Amino acid sequence: MRIYPVIAFFCCLPVLAQSQSSYGDSLLLYQKQYVDTHEVVKDGDRRYISFYPVNKEYCVIASFEKLNSTNVFTMTTSSGKEKKYLKYGLVKFRIHDTLQQLYIYQSIDLMKQKKYKDYLFIPFGDATSGFTSYGGGRYMDFVIDDIKEGYLTVDFNKAYNPYCAYTAGYNCPIPPSENILKVAITAGEKNYSKPVHQNFH
Repeated sequence: MRIYPVIAFFCCLPVLAQSQSSYGDSLLLYQKQYVDTHEVVKDGDRRYISFYPVNKEYCVIASFEKLNSTNVFTMTTSSGKEKKYLKYGLVKFRIHDTLQQLYIYQSIDLMKQKKYKDYLFIPFGDATSGFTSYGGGRYMDFVIDDIKEGYLTVDFNKAYNPYCAYTAGYNCPIPPSENILKVAITAGEKNYSKPVHQNFH
């Protein structure tokens, strides 16, 4: 799982009144920083990281419902190893004029670390998964303070691939079936496009 400190550096909430151009410029800068500092894809291979065109319609203000569940459940990973999570909350929003929802999870392991105790995680799949986006789903990161008065800004333009999209050897959580959207989210990171005949550095 990538814990990317600047994932919320550009929030769409303050810029909803701005132009698509201004919003697009901020996201392009975000994407450049994401690529330039990628921890798994190095050097020249970074040119194979690609994104859907920035689209402000995929930056939504979602209603947030806190779930006071104490039931720990296991999320399967790409390696078969299981990781433990709590369901922290539920967000609801509209995409393509249809109501959607996603669960937000909190890692039991990360809750024990002071640095990441407020870290929240949305893994999701959608109708692009396995086609133009990574088949194992994509991730979005948040912290508890991102939730403001019952709302959370969810910007799919910042959805990113798990490390398993690039190489083997990682335990990447697989989005639960409850977080698979039927709509196509054509925003955020696309499939890693490096030709398969080339060796990964």
